[in-house]
Amino acid sequence: MKTSVEELSPVKKRIRIEIDAEEVNKSLNRAYGEIRKQAKIPGFRPGKAPRKILESYYGSQVADDVTRELISESFPKAVDEVSAYPLGQPVLEKEPLKQGERFVYSAVMEVRPEFEVKDYLDLEVEKEKPAVTEDHVLKRLEEIREQNGRLVSIEEERPVQEDDFVIIEYEGFENGQPLEGVKSSNQMVKMGRNDFHPQFDEVLMGCKKGDEPEIQATFEADHHNPKLAGKNVVFSTKITDIKELQVPDVTDEFVKGLGADVQDVEGLKAEIEKGLIAQEEARVDRELKDRLLEKIAQGTDIQLPRVLVDAEAASSVERLAGRLRMGGSSLEAAGLSEEKLKQDMMPASEKRVKEMLILGQIAKQEEIELTDEDLEEGYRNLAERTGQDIDTLKKYYEARGQVDSLRDHLLEEKTLNYLVDHAKVLEKEKGELSQEKSGEEDKIS
Repeated sequence: MKTSVEELSPVKKRIRIEIDAEEVNKSLNRAYGEIRKQAKIPGFRPGKAPRKILESYYGSQVADDVTRELISESFPKAVDEVSAYPLGQPVLEKEPLKQGERFVYSAVMEVRPEFEVKDYLDLEVEKEKPAVTEDHVLKRLEEIREQNGRLVSIEEERPVQEDDFVIIEYEGFENGQPLEGVKSSNQMVKMGRNDFHPQFDEVLMGCKKGDEPEIQATFEADHHNPKLAGKNVVFSTKITDIKELQVPDVTDEFVKGLGADVQDVEGLKAEIEKGLIAQEEARVDRELKDRLLEKIAQGTDIQLPRVLVDAEAASSVERLAGRLRMGGSSLEAAGLSEEKLKQDMMPASEKRVKEMLILGQIAKQEEIELTDEDLEEGYRNLAERTGQDIDTLKKYYEARGQVDSLRDHLLEEKTLNYLVDHAKVLEKEKGELSQEKSGEEDKIS
């Protein structure tokens, strides 16, 4: 076997593989030998049909089978020989297989770019000081109250007001014709949130139960629901109920009823503060790493393999679809187009792939490897965050073939921690960094 490689671009190569005529003949002879044993051809006893007769009956099938066999045997050896490993399915270009002649085929494939990352140590990077105030604790406490509240229909006859939950029936019309799928008999609108359309909040405010207001709304061309995107829609509505959220008082009895390991209000506040500090530290750490990685990426020019970018975009869409399924919905039900989502996610996917390649290369240059102990610690941390049993987590990842993906993620984190350890970290008060960034954007504009 002879192998050569042609670089079509920094991320695309063509491998040419030539298999000599002797090997081709051996494979064809072996294939026809197997067929001769089984073939039932009129006028010939089993195993006695001449080669020419077999070729006339099975020539095309044998050529296809042997071609696949030769490629499957030679291609892995070829990529090892030239150290060019495909990221996706290669595109094959092959000549017809013939007895007594060499067999030549080529494989065009995308590969990881070869590059070197420079000047990534001792970089200056800014970090916010984690800050949790009493107001943050009280805000979270109020959220807990609301989560444990209950919606109650108002008894008094009064108009809709801020923070009410309005239950409506509606149907959408365009040019007097009803829009397919734009209809509901039990839609809840939280006033003051503008989550459906600002016009709904504006028109419903001040209405009463039983009112049937008409609402005209214009939707942006890039609205997430294609049934509404770019359209002027008239909604025929009816207010069927008005509800308000009744929340419990924060007492020791309320705290005990939450089922947590705390028995009084002060204990709950302490637990809230502890959790908020952990969240704040995690946020600060993630933003620090993002800033550092962005700084390194700005000084590194790489051509990105399209197959990796497309796979990252598809993975992002699937994660979104998975979250919707867990909530009992779907992309289609939410009016989301899979292809449009992929296009919208392309810039973020390109950024993610570039960062992944850079971290992988730095790990290689610094000889950073993931040990079995690192993997075990990764499982422990994951178990703590999710509250799941560690053995159950291991079985979950193993059963779905996701252990390698987890290892890649943990190696990235280990590399990021190494970069932070070798950076010059400058601490800033909370809010200073966002103010500085805003000032820079003002100068640019």
